[in-house]
Amino acid sequence: MPKAPLTPMLAMTGPLPRGAGWAYEFKWDGIRALADIRAGRQHLYARTGVEITAAYPELATLPGQLAARPVEEGPPIDDALFDGEVVLFAGDSGAPSFTALAERMHVRDRDRAARLAAVAPVTYMIFDLLRLRGADLTGWPYHQRRATLAGLGLGGSRWAVPPDFADGPATWAAAGEHGLEGVLAKRVGSVYRPGVRSPDWVKVKLEVTGDFVVGGWRPGARRIGGLLVGVPGPDGRLTYRGRVGGGIGATMERQLLRELEPLRTGASPFAGDVPREDVRGAIWVTPTVVVEIKYGQRTPDGRLRFPRVLRLRPDKPAEEVTDAQ
Repeated sequence: MPKAPLTPMLAMTGPLPRGAGWAYEFKWDGIRALADIRAGRQHLYARTGVEITAAYPELATLPGQLAARPVEEGPPIDDALFDGEVVLFAGDSGAPSFTALAERMHVRDRDRAARLAAVAPVTYMIFDLLRLRGADLTGWPYHQRRATLAGLGLGGSRWAVPPDFADGPATWAAAGEHGLEGVLAKRVGSVYRPGVRSPDWVKVKLEVTGDFVVGGWRPGARRIGGLLVGVPGPDGRLTYRGRVGGGIGATMERQLLRELEPLRTGASPFAGDVPREDVRGAIWVTPTVVVEIKYGQRTPDGRLRFPRVLRLRPDKPAEEVTDAQ
């Protein structure tokens, strides 16, 4: 079985950097994916290293475009490694929809994947080039990798190379106007550091959100009245960050129960005390499921105020969740 050639580089959360040493990209609300092309054959890998090629058959013709480049654009390419985001543009606005994409993430049956691709196709937004014709480009500076990527002339109905920009505030404003998730700022001279969450890449979200690990839930008027969430410590036990009941509609509840029911356990995964009113009737689970939560502020002890569940994060391992994020 083929395996992912590397682990993607990750961004840190922070304020929008300013200055001539930065480039700015839109942040897409999809799932990270590496496209590994060797001898004209493509394998797609999620951020976790799991192969996801079968889920997205509409992306299978990318190697064909590389191999069929016009002579004036250079010799054919049968070996490359791309980094990007699989995105599903949906609805009248055409904005990225993680909810719509979620139906496709875990599909491995080729017939079902083909049916879904026909009615809800994805687009692969390619933002980095890590290998070309067998040469490792991860040691090249960002601006050189991006220029080489742009020079490949990639463009199709199901993939694109989105632009990068020099004006951070304008990029931020445009992201808001188009209903995008935010902005990624990248140092123009930075190398690609596989598997590292680096300050050379900064993600700036339009909303205050964070990823948290589910340690259990409390029943209420519905089967899930509120999730009990936290952040894992060095020993894997969770530091309690609060109960989250907002955002759990019927569809979200079904998704959560599908993930959480098999993880039931008899003991709390939280370190320290959980408020008595949240413990009462709680159902504990092994802490592996990650959710993204929108919230207002935090209390002095780190609890979330006015939290709402936005989505499940099946692409993010629980051990990567931190308060820094």
